[in-house]
Amino acid sequence: MAESTNPPPCCGGKKVLLYACSGAANVAEAADRACRKLTRDGDGSMFCLAGLGAGIEGMVKAAKAADCNVVIDGCDMDCGKHIFDEQGVKNYVQIRVTDLDIDKAGRAATEEEVAVVVRRVREKLAKT
Repeated sequence: MAESTNPPPCCGGKKVLLYACSGAANVAEAADRACRKLTRDGDGSMFCLAGLGAGIEGMVKAAKAADCNVVIDGCDMDCGKHIFDEQGVKNYVQIRVTDLDIDKAGRAATEEEVAVVVRRVREKLAKT
């Protein structure tokens, strides 16, 4: 995805990369939709978690060079967090959707669930 030309409104203009869980449950969909909304709104740039997991050199370098990486995991399996740890990328914060009082289910995510995730990411970024 192309990098935003505008610095994110949070974090004093720091480079923020956003990564979403890509599982099949509602919590993964909420993570993905939240990342896309945050990107559209200029809070950061969505980046490829699969590429990072594959160890693609340029993607690992980009993650390490970012001021902040936000990993939005759907559930307590913490797939995104494990990818970051495996690649030796330490400059990240993690948000777990199921920790936001959203139950994992085999259904579509609701607008309300997406909004909860977006709010939590913005709260976390404001403290970073």
